[in-house]
Amino acid sequence: MEETLNATTHPACLQEPPLAIEVIQLLDMFGFCLYSILTFMAAVSLLLYLELCVYIYKNLSYPKKTTIIWISGAAPVISTMACFGMWIPRAVMITDMTANCYFAVVVYKVLMLIVQEFGGCSDFVGRFSGKKFKISTGPCCCCCLCLPHVPMSRRMLFVLKLGALQYAILKTVLSVVSIVLWTNGNFDLSDLEITGTAIWINPFVGVLTIVSLWPVAIVFMNTKHLLRTLSIVPKYAMYQLVLVLSQLQTSIINILALDGTIACSPPFSSQARGSMLSQQIMIMEMFIITLFNRYLYHRKYDPIPNEAHDNDQNSKVSPQAALVEHDV
Repeated sequence: MEETLNATTHPACLQEPPLAIEVIQLLDMFGFCLYSILTFMAAVSLLLYLELCVYIYKNLSYPKKTTIIWISGAAPVISTMACFGMWIPRAVMITDMTANCYFAVVVYKVLMLIVQEFGGCSDFVGRFSGKKFKISTGPCCCCCLCLPHVPMSRRMLFVLKLGALQYAILKTVLSVVSIVLWTNGNFDLSDLEITGTAIWINPFVGVLTIVSLWPVAIVFMNTKHLLRTLSIVPKYAMYQLVLVLSQLQTSIINILALDGTIACSPPFSSQARGSMLSQQIMIMEMFIITLFNRYLYHRKYDPIPNEAHDNDQNSKVSPQAALVEHDV
């Protein structure tokens, strides 16, 4: 490997990412072994996902099976796109946006999975109609404890679904616009001027992401105690982990590359080297998450308790609570 250089002084640090054939020619024995292992991990992740899809398709009913197939595919899809981006550095823009668009749909699918575990939208509204839902949850209002609890209704559920769905739609539209502008030379992540398009599109996408995560968190926080038999907490944790690794971690690495903290190493510029490191780390992380997801979804769970069971539990607890209050 060549010596790293200062991104602001060396002309090689300002060039475009190398072609795929140049990457192959530059690989030494360690680099060849590293790329081979990471490619093997990405391939195994994809094969495990396909095997899980077959199991889900045979053992679950519609529409839950399609929802779970979407959610469990987040890690393998991101891993596959990262593998393409690792071998073809000039395609990182397209591979990253493809993975992000897929995950934008997954955010909406997570909300729908929770609703479908209760039997669908109609059964969900029928079970929770009039019940107060706490909305002071992350990532928007976790500190706003003064917010009132909102009763669940069909209209409230529609607003929650719309809040999650807008990200899937607008993220895809903005990604297409960004790629079109990028091919014309108008979209550059390193262009931080006020006249640049990236400085306007990326913060707007960040706001859309936060807004879409809020409805999912509201539904999850208010229903997780009823879905513990379905391991909803670790499933939700895996979804959150994919979010942090694919969005926050990648953004931090890109910022470090733009700042020059990640030095360039010709023929890789600082930004291209940061992207390469991000792709390699992502493949390993998504491989581990794929293994956990297979364990969580490749099994059968007991059905959740019905509403009558909840009422029985409440009636048993109420006399005890009244007795304690009387003793005090």
